Amino acid sequence: MKKSMVRVPHKILQNVLKPSRYTGGEANAVQKDHKTLSCTVALSMPDVYDVGMSNLGLKILYEVINRRQETVAERVYTPWPDMEEQMRQNNILLYALESKEPIKNFDFLGFSLQYELIYSNILNMLDMADIPIWAKDRTEDKPFVIGGGPCVYNVEPIADFFDFFIIGEGEEVVNEVIDCFIAWDKQGRKGGRKGFLQRVSTIAGIYVPSFYQADYDENGNFIGWQAVEKDAPSVINKRVIADMNNAITIEKPVIPFIEIVHDRLMLELFRGCSRGCRFCQAGIAYRPVRERRQENLRTLAEKMLQKTGYEEMSLTSLSSADYSCLPVLIDELMGEYEQQRVNFSLPSLRIDSFFIDLAHKMQSMRKSGLTFAPEAGTQRLRDVINKGVTEEDLITAATAAFSHGWNNIKLYFMIGLPTETDEDVIGIAKLAERVAALYREVTGRRDVKVTASASCFVPKPFTPFQWFGQNTAEEFKRKQRLIKENIKDRAVSFHYHDAATSILEGIISRGDRRLAKVIYRAWQDGAKFDGWSEMFKPEVWQQAFEKEGVDGSYYNVRQRGKDEPFVWEHTTPGVSRAFLWHEYEKAQKAATTHDCRRSACTGCGICPTLGVDVIDYKQGTAEEKRHTFSFDAVLKKGNDN
Repeated sequence: MKKSMVRVPHKILQNVLKPSRYTGGEANAVQKDHKTLSCTVALSMPDVYDVGMSNLGLKILYEVINRRQETVAERVYTPWPDMEEQMRQNNILLYALESKEPIKNFDFLGFSLQYELIYSNILNMLDMADIPIWAKDRTEDKPFVIGGGPCVYNVEPIADFFDFFIIGEGEEVVNEVIDCFIAWDKQGRKGGRKGFLQRVSTIAGIYVPSFYQADYDENGNFIGWQAVEKDAPSVINKRVIADMNNAITIEKPVIPFIEIVHDRLMLELFRGCSRGCRFCQAGIAYRPVRERRQENLRTLAEKMLQKTGYEEMSLTSLSSADYSCLPVLIDELMGEYEQQRVNFSLPSLRIDSFFIDLAHKMQSMRKSGLTFAPEAGTQRLRDVINKGVTEEDLITAATAAFSHGWNNIKLYFMIGLPTETDEDVIGIAKLAERVAALYREVTGRRDVKVTASASCFVPKPFTPFQWFGQNTAEEFKRKQRLIKENIKDRAVSFHYHDAATSILEGIISRGDRRLAKVIYRAWQDGAKFDGWSEMFKPEVWQQAFEKEGVDGSYYNVRQRGKDEPFVWEHTTPGVSRAFLWHEYEKAQKAATTHDCRRSACTGCGICPTLGVDVIDYKQGTAEEKRHTFSFDAVLKKGNDN
């Protein structure tokens, strides 16, 4: 490989905010001589260093790839506008932090797609790296651009910018992709870029968008996919790690020079969530639940603490409090590291007094705020979304928290949920005020702070609400005003998200390839860092839709028909469409569905489709209760509790 290390003059770094974002050289960063390697991979979270360095998935892939002798993974993030300006003025190409090698000289550039509002950053990074933005324009000497992460369950709006996507969990499949590349390279790169894409498309979980063409009817409605390449699979199921105990994970994380968003160690307890909240895409996308053994977690914790010097470790998962061995694990970890004064934290708490006691034990030296997520202001609407908690659960948990010394409670809600009425919206204000009044009742004091935060609901693919038409920006704003007008207690503060960003997210999340030209136009006109409120330019996006003649409301506001084909169903987490529709119908009746983790199968179809079982060490593995999936049988049983 041609070596052309980028050198950034000190005078440039002295003129930007947080120059350590661009220097590399951190402890545990991996450096290898590219001339001795068979494959080089640049990994990116297309956001600023402070955010990207907190991404768990990329930390894992960094170790997976770097454990191989003949390969290297390096990091690259989106330069903040001050650094971008300096780089463009001085003709400095986007480079990797470890080797300072220009990104365009790597074999692969992999982006973690965490949320839709980072898509403009991807285009900006490709441009700064001198890599053609449209996949069709890339020549033999350019990297293959790969996407992975939560947004892969509808990548169509950005499909034309990528060579291929990894659907699902990447620890195993990334090695298969690298092996495929090395073999193709050793054989003289037969067939060029397309020859490699043909090879890699035969790997389970790989989606090559250029091998598919969308068909539309005379009214512009999507009607199906047509494979334009022989043997391209009609459906790409996600890759999944069957046993988390055998999966490579983080042991030697890179330690940043500056404070990052999640500046602590992360110990992943398990993957998946089976609670069945109907708004939650992650709850479907990461199924089934697969726990790590308690002893395995203790070993991982020891390795990370020894190799980093961190004094805080977060016990992470979608719903960490659902780990079946959690109380025992916490007791063991706290006892073992008490002398080192290591703090352990949970990123999510159940609305449950038992876990308040657990949080009290974990935060005995400090009382930071607690966050609960009722999601909706009334019990009827909580049943619609299948949240599985009651107002009394919240009151019981808040009472326990106040009794243990907390006086700062945050309550997280959504507005714009299906079947929502003004009574449900006003219920947010009433519930927040009830919690504030409860503090005064329990403690006799008035120094309470209750923060009610309401985000604007975005319907996502592969959820029961994928058929639902999103609220308009005007309706979101009206509901925000309604909450503010009904909060009279000065101890309660109300925070809400900008409706414009949620509307854009709603358009892109259920969009198709016709949106690519809109995203490209918005980037050309200055869109970047759209997830940052101070950087978001709604007028740029509005003009981009107008210039390209695309009606955004077609994608987000429109209610979908029961049998309407969806553009995203060929890259799937394995869930049954019939199950999702049944859940949507139950939502209209405010009927709930039980958690399948320690009860009967609810018929989502994921376990049998993927051939993977629930692993729960409180109950043993689901091997004992493997069932032959039959959605008709589930319906017959009247799965209504």
